[in-house]
Amino acid sequence: MTPSKTMISGGTVKNSTYTKCLLPVAIVILSILYPGPVTAQTSITIDADRQFEFAESYFCRGEYYRAISEYERFIHFFPQEPRAELAMYKIGLSYFQGKRFRQAIASFDAVIKKYRGSELSLKSYFKVSECHVGLREFGPALTTLDNLLAMEPDQDTKDEAYYRRGWIYLETDAPEKAMASFDKISPKNRDIYRLKRLSEEISKKKFLKTKSPTVAGLLAVIPGAGHLYCERYQDALIAFLLNGAMICAACEAFDNGSEFLGGLITFFELGLYSGNIYSAVSSAHKYNRRKKRTFLQKLKEHSKVEVSAGKIPDRNLALLYKITF
Repeated sequence: MTPSKTMISGGTVKNSTYTKCLLPVAIVILSILYPGPVTAQTSITIDADRQFEFAESYFCRGEYYRAISEYERFIHFFPQEPRAELAMYKIGLSYFQGKRFRQAIASFDAVIKKYRGSELSLKSYFKVSECHVGLREFGPALTTLDNLLAMEPDQDTKDEAYYRRGWIYLETDAPEKAMASFDKISPKNRDIYRLKRLSEEISKKKFLKTKSPTVAGLLAVIPGAGHLYCERYQDALIAFLLNGAMICAACEAFDNGSEFLGGLITFFELGLYSGNIYSAVSSAHKYNRRKKRTFLQKLKEHSKVEVSAGKIPDRNLALLYKITF
């Protein structure tokens, strides 16, 4: 009987050990399946400074769409914060940098309407004009600047509007209107905008080498000559060979008594021949546009002044909003 009791006693000890090992595992499983009430909560406090810095960090890294979301979050949680206006303006800048000009215009318009007359609203007028230029909408770009000129008494701001308007006229190949706009800049700012040098460079446009579309069309009577005049030598050779081959084929067909084949080849050759004339005229226009673009690009590189919208000192903005750009 004693050995039997020992076995039972040993078995009891062994079962007790298993129970102690399994108990913690069972408690963990039950806590996962049946979680108890939360006794402590973690709260997140949104701080205006950190939120704005977070948005600025995205903007500085060029992640403009993420910056937009963070600026919008800043405005939502801190609508009365002094930097709310700046956040709205930076949303417009983010869209502008991302080439989403329609959304940028809407954002800058919101700044103009809500903070009419402020420094950033003046900057927004200029940015709206730039957006329209980016969309190749030169009429609305000029209208925006005209509206600013009509309402703004500050001479520095008006001078910048005249200067920007002049460059828009240059973009649309209207140098006379451009010079008329530049001439309206006040004497105190004429040296700042390098108007003397700009005037000299614009005057060189009169001597710009261009091609006459009429002459190109007349020369194209001889296949390839019109393209040769426009300095498109490969197209000239192709036009000469194709038209020459079609004419020779048509003549040979007529000589062999194949009137139908000769007429068919002649029909296609007339289409090719007229297309050659049209292409020569088009090549002259393209040549002139390319020359004007090159001239304008060089003019920008050597004469254009990078202006700060409205000549507003950014250091004042930094002090006003306590932001380090």
